[in-house]
Amino acid sequence: MEDIPVVALTGYLGAGKTSLLNHVLRTPRARVGVIVNDFGELNVDAGLVTGQVDEPASIAGGCVCCLPDNGGLDDALTKLADPRLDLDAIIVETSGLADPVAVAQLIRFSGAEGVRPGGIVDVIDATTHFDVVDRDTTPPARYAAASLVVVNKLDGLPEADRQPLLERVEQRVRVRNPVAPVVGTVGGRIDPALLYDLPGSSDEPGQLSFRELLFDAPAHTDDDHVHADAVTVTSSGCIDPGKLIDLLENPPPGVYRLKGTIAVRYRSAVRTYVANLVGTAIHIATVAATATPNSLVAIGMDLDTERVRARLGDTLEPHDGNARGEAIRRLQRYRRLSL
Repeated sequence: MEDIPVVALTGYLGAGKTSLLNHVLRTPRARVGVIVNDFGELNVDAGLVTGQVDEPASIAGGCVCCLPDNGGLDDALTKLADPRLDLDAIIVETSGLADPVAVAQLIRFSGAEGVRPGGIVDVIDATTHFDVVDRDTTPPARYAAASLVVVNKLDGLPEADRQPLLERVEQRVRVRNPVAPVVGTVGGRIDPALLYDLPGSSDEPGQLSFRELLFDAPAHTDDDHVHADAVTVTSSGCIDPGKLIDLLENPPPGVYRLKGTIAVRYRSAVRTYVANLVGTAIHIATVAATATPNSLVAIGMDLDTERVRARLGDTLEPHDGNARGEAIRRLQRYRRLSL
């Protein structure tokens, strides 16, 4: 079983974190675990949460990043990572006072098994952001920790002011963070495919859970939110792991998430790996030999699909013979960092 992505929702009180969470929880057949803290006013739709898993795990005593240690978070993650729950993702909704930098560190260095970092989603209130959050000459450090910036409540602005506001936010984010996508929304309605693998396709070991659902099509059929694009490429045989690492370290423009299962030959053995990219965070793990390589899916906003398809195809091009030692070392380095 693959590790479960842990996605953190950050943002000042009232920015729309809970609205975004409730929207994501309405994804048909999704099994999402939720961790909330009891600091501040939270209005998660409990019916939606309990409809997906047995119960949400609640952390009391303040915002997640201000706990005396990360034991409370680890306990909640361990509970929700139970294979019997068969979750697609775990979402941690933090309080408005939570520091995204600290939250990212807590999740990255969690002692819970069976989970991996799934990104930091920072939600911004379009109507108050530059009065409350980003007020100084230097952009706030929170931008650096974000893997996705969601500018919410655009409906609170005159239509003529929305695009200039998005451009201003993106300019400020780029000072701290050169790659995090900036997405504008109303009511927190983003495409769930930006956060985790959507359910609905084959459960065969090694297959991507959203492979058939997202085969070169918009990642969701609901016209009520911002759509993500997805491109899928497959091949057979073994590949050059160096090309895979090049892709993960320098993905095509607009790609936010990338996932794939690949086979590599080194010496007399063939090993199968699963690779995940969220923002700039790379996670690589070995999977059972019965997993089916090779398949890569790229998800993002406004993708040049032909360019992305060509890049994925080049990465999955069959590689005869053994992989080069340097390429194996690069692959294994990320695998060690992912443990």
